[in-house]
Amino acid sequence: MAFSLKSNAFSETGMLPTKYTSDGADVSPQLMWSEAPFNTKSFALIMDDPDKKSGMWVHWVLYDLPAAILELSEGVPCLETLAHGGKQGSNDYKRIGYSGPNPPKGAPHRYFFKLYALDCLLNLEPRASKQDVEQAMQGHILAECQLMGRYGR
Repeated sequence: MAFSLKSNAFSETGMLPTKYTSDGADVSPQLMWSEAPFNTKSFALIMDDPDKKSGMWVHWVLYDLPAAILELSEGVPCLETLAHGGKQGSNDYKRIGYSGPNPPKGAPHRYFFKLYALDCLLNLEPRASKQDVEQAMQGHILAECQLMGRYGR
């Protein structure tokens, strides 16, 4: 099996339930992964929307998730540092943690949850941007996988 990401909340290319959007409770969906490379030291997760008219929109940035963590429960708290040591960055709403889909009326947007297995901790301070995390990950990505869900109004 290859490194993979899935959720009990939605399937690959499926519709995200309203609960996980700004139209609902705006809580993060449960995510789980498997088959990370043996020498993984940490994980990073980025959720973004490439369909926004103004360009890529970042909804969630997580990093320094310990290698022993193989699942995120629904409703990850919007804290800078999580109980297991993972850190959350700033999204394009200028908030810490998860901010769910909030597309304009029209065709559904695609939301990519991208998970990276890394050979190190990034050791960035909380509130790092997606760009900071991507730069720090350069040369340290062992494997990556993604899960895409859609949401529209």
